[in-house]
Amino acid sequence: IIADAAGASQRLAVTRIEVAGHADKSGTPTYNQGLSMKRAQAVAAELVRLGVKKEAIAISAFGDTKPLVPTAAGVREPQNRRVEIEVVGTRPN
Repeated sequence: IIADAAGASQRLAVTRIEVAGHADKSGTPTYNQGLSMKRAQAVAAELVRLGVKKEAIAISAFGDTKPLVPTAAGVREPQNRRVEIEVVGTRPN
């Protein structure tokens, strides 16, 4: 998926790639925020390694605030441990 995003950024008129890290609710909110940032930074570093310009990448981290699968506090949910990549480009006329 990361390689596909990097390839798309080179083939298309991409203006930026948004990388957003997420975590489940198994840790504290502070821990989850840091973990989601580390996840996003790891994906961004791989995009750069694959040829994407660092300046084209916007990194954000949401901790456990935007779960894919709603759970109670303290619950481990693999689907909430993720990084979302959005490739933003210009539209053809």
